[in-house]
Amino acid sequence: MHPLPPGRRVGRWEVTGPIAAGGWASVYAGRSVEDGAEVALKILPTAGLTPRQAAKVAETARREVEFARRNRHPRLVRLLDSVQLGAQGDAFLDGAIVLVMERAERSLRDLLEAGGVTESEGGALIAGICEGLVHLHAAGWVHGDLKPDNVLLAADGSVLLADFGLATELTGTGGTHGHAPPMGTFDYLPPERWRAPLGERGVTVRPSGDVWALGIVVHEVFARGASPFPGATPAARAAAVQEYAQRRAPLRMADGVPPFWRALAADCLAPTHAERAAHTAQSLLARIRAHRGGAGPGRRRHAPAALAAAAVLASGAAVAGTVAAGWTHAGGSAPAAGRVRVYNADPDCQARSGRDPRCSLGLAIDPREPYLAGNVVATRVWHGDVLDAECEEPHGVPIVDEMGTQSPRWFRVRLSGGPAAPTAWLPAVRTLDRPELPACSSPSSAG
Repeated sequence: MHPLPPGRRVGRWEVTGPIAAGGWASVYAGRSVEDGAEVALKILPTAGLTPRQAAKVAETARREVEFARRNRHPRLVRLLDSVQLGAQGDAFLDGAIVLVMERAERSLRDLLEAGGVTESEGGALIAGICEGLVHLHAAGWVHGDLKPDNVLLAADGSVLLADFGLATELTGTGGTHGHAPPMGTFDYLPPERWRAPLGERGVTVRPSGDVWALGIVVHEVFARGASPFPGATPAARAAAVQEYAQRRAPLRMADGVPPFWRALAADCLAPTHAERAAHTAQSLLARIRAHRGGAGPGRRRHAPAALAAAAVLASGAAVAGTVAAGWTHAGGSAPAAGRVRVYNADPDCQARSGRDPRCSLGLAIDPREPYLAGNVVATRVWHGDVLDAECEEPHGVPIVDEMGTQSPRWFRVRLSGGPAAPTAWLPAVRTLDRPELPACSSPSSAG
């Protein structure tokens, strides 16, 4: 793929060096020419591709942007910007799509290739990956391409899931499955994907596919990057997967995989979707935490009732300065009875003193409807805002925090001062406060 030299301008970003290259994209280190902020630039060129290939690249980028617009979590890499380049005197860049992301220090693949990890270190990494999957699945998404290359490590050691070009929203009855293009990485596809029929909407994908990939990653973490399925090529390893799935060969793991992780990986690698579905990301995370004595994955740790499943849901109306009159920015003391302080688990947002639009949080119109963009009021809130709470709804749509704890509890809060002020709904997982409030008589909508 055509290399870009350091100093090359890509929109309002400047290339500082290469990071990685794949079949469809290259990733470069970069920085903003405006404020020097360091970023990663994922460049997807379209020049020279057939119309069908260019459409596939554009669809991958569209999926990643749509996913980032609707999901934010400390275990997901943040998409900061996306641009499509015009002619810049370089045919290679003409029409290229650039995704600008937060910069990580290295990938899990880099770490495994550099040497082994201790059981404690490996457990912390896997817990972080599982936290990301818990959030994704609870929010109604499947990653679709989980592998060490797409698990990034921040400078502080935090785990960040990345590359959501194949992320798929669950749209089946009850949110059990979705449909995606027939793409993925051979070594991490579950057995059923090799036989899945291709329909008008693509192939069927389920959260259990991510669980299968997690099982492969668990083995790789403790086996210095080796797959549990033998073979010199991806095709040979895929054949070994089918032998195992058809119960003609046992599951063989490397001797170096510790007993607990061996058993966990075996459950993740159950041969069929039906068997695997019993082992959800949430149940796996609970097992991991119990094994590790309740320890989190380290770094970026937060207090236990932290982040809602969809932290930033609406975009156009989310501008700084829209907090209504009557709300105050919290200091260090606890709010008075009948008031709740907003909690944003993202440490970057906690550290910001201003009302950065990227750190705003949404309030729902109806706590009994899916917590999506169409069910969010225009007014936004930020970490530390103190809201007047009138009552609580204990049986709304369950929202999952970053620790995997679900809560169907919501608080009805006033948007401005006075008893006749309009109201909206704050998920209980977005505050650490638990005031004694009466049950709401009519939870159907905001006032």
